[in-house]
Amino acid sequence: MVRTATGALYTGISTDPVRRLRQHSGELKGGAKALKGKGPLRLAFTYAMPCRSSASKLEYQLKQWTKKDKELLLRQETQQLNLLEQLSGESRIGTGSASD
Repeated sequence: MVRTATGALYTGISTDPVRRLRQHSGELKGGAKALKGKGPLRLAFTYAMPCRSSASKLEYQLKQWTKKDKELLLRQETQQLNLLEQLSGESRIGTGSASD
């Protein structure tokens, strides 16, 4: 899922989410027309699926959800990552320092 500057959520599938975000942001050719001029964009959620077919099915299901339900999913994902960081004692988010 990609979050737009206005807070809207766009759902799609890709084998390379970072490249796809660059396309949507206009850095590379091939972004979705629905996101043109909606930046800055940020990757809000990714979930790996075993094959394109299952990814497409999940994408379809998520597109049926309300924004409220999608926001709940994003909050739960953040809470789970925070818990994993606390349990491991390590952050999964780099600070940008040379030691990262």
